[in-house]
Amino acid sequence: MNMRVYIVISLFSVLLSSCGGGSKKETVTEKTKRTPETEALLVSLKQMPGYGIMFGQHDAPVYGIGWQGDENRSDVKSVCGDYPAVMSFDLGHIELGKENNLDNVSFDRIRREIIAQYNRGGVITISWHVDNPATGGNSWDVSDSTTVASLLFDGMNHVKLLRWLDCVANFMNSLQTEEGVKVPVIFRPWHEHTGSWFWWGEQLCTTADYKALWRLTYDYLCEKGVDNLLYAYSPGVEPGSVDEYLARYPGDDIVDLVGFDCYVYNENDYLRQMTTMLKIVTEVATQHNKAMAVTETGYETIPDSVWWTQTLLPLLTDYPVSYVLVWRNAYNRDNHYYAPYPGHMSEADFVTFYENPRTLFLTDVQSINIYTENK
Repeated sequence: MNMRVYIVISLFSVLLSSCGGGSKKETVTEKTKRTPETEALLVSLKQMPGYGIMFGQHDAPVYGIGWQGDENRSDVKSVCGDYPAVMSFDLGHIELGKENNLDNVSFDRIRREIIAQYNRGGVITISWHVDNPATGGNSWDVSDSTTVASLLFDGMNHVKLLRWLDCVANFMNSLQTEEGVKVPVIFRPWHEHTGSWFWWGEQLCTTADYKALWRLTYDYLCEKGVDNLLYAYSPGVEPGSVDEYLARYPGDDIVDLVGFDCYVYNENDYLRQMTTMLKIVTEVATQHNKAMAVTETGYETIPDSVWWTQTLLPLLTDYPVSYVLVWRNAYNRDNHYYAPYPGHMSEADFVTFYENPRTLFLTDVQSINIYTENK
């Protein structure tokens, strides 16, 4: 296995804000200065392809096949003896004031796992499957094509969105170690917008309104003192060119990482879509000086015993990908898993994938000094 590394953590203190009502401001007058650790993370993400490709999984340490809520566990760790270098979590239902998110994981547990992953030297990314504020439905409720417009300034749900963003800000600001270090996070709002299965999707709002929603989100979180976020722009596989990929791009000043989500539904289509998107996003990342990642991918149930080494890794090798993240291993839904577990048909191949010098797991990234500026 490639070299193991240790992450040096510096200290930075912040005050905790609370979740409450928001003021109606169009923009912040000055961009919030990010913490040194957050700035260092961005530099590390850009440099990471020189070391290899970090492997990540959604909800890796909170449940898996046949278990839920155990401490110090993940299916990935059970297979290869190591945690993913990147862990993803979701804030869906935090806007409703609930104790648990949409996958029934408590926000207290998510907070603890985020801090633990940072203390271990890993990377954290957060998505937000936010409920539909106009209809009361979930993220997939696309029955009202005016939802996004209603959230913008003078819209009937604008104040509601600000209250919901207060809850997000409160959570992000609460991500602090015992020493007061604020944990950097890659935040991925309004993702997969080039499809139309979410209420913020392409056919549900205009280009101008989508960009305005992004900027409102960014500006308001900055106003609330959230200074530990990098922002990821994450379409699906619908774009066929750089111009199409950038059609709803909210701006270089508020985007730090560019990526895409791509799943296997047909193996030939997957190879074609991944190749197309990797070429497009590489060009965008190069032209706009952004970090690059495959922000979601995977093959549900992984029915190919050599998928890791014969499909996924060869696809990524020639591109400057900082990380690739597969989706969750659901404990409460049959045949909904994207990483192997002990006894799975792809277990041996995943170990070979883990041992490849180009793949980076937690112990591999522990000496890259991800959170220090002078590398």
